[in-house]
Amino acid sequence: MKTTGFMHSLDTNKPKTVPLFASILLFVVFAVGGGFGGYYLAHRSNPSVTNSGANGAKVQTSTSAGVSDKKNFKDSSEGILRVGGMDGEGSFHLERPGGESQTAYLTSSTVDLSKYVGKKVKVWGQTYQSQKAGWLMDVGLVEVQ
Repeated sequence: MKTTGFMHSLDTNKPKTVPLFASILLFVVFAVGGGFGGYYLAHRSNPSVTNSGANGAKVQTSTSAGVSDKKNFKDSSEGILRVGGMDGEGSFHLERPGGESQTAYLTSSTVDLSKYVGKKVKVWGQTYQSQKAGWLMDVGLVEVQ
């Protein structure tokens, strides 16, 4: 190797590689560790109440379901849950006193509303602008009354 001042030439005769055995061993360690880590995370909490982040806990009981975050779900309504939306807006609706003008049309990205059809419920969610329905809400929490 020839040295001149601060610079010297590199020895390119010996490429530095990781041995195949070490690569395979490292892969196996990460795969097994990931499997155990996933198993632990999946089984460490109560299945009826799981943490869904800083906004609230996911609730699933015989009388309620959804995310218990009434702070962000400021809109609420009560009535009898029925199947059917209005011209493609909502999949369900609430029959409320006062006739059809008081109907709230519902959709939900967090709750399976089909389990509550025909029951008197109270829902909390976020109201969205609609084209045809008078009131369209994305439900985040439902409770049987």
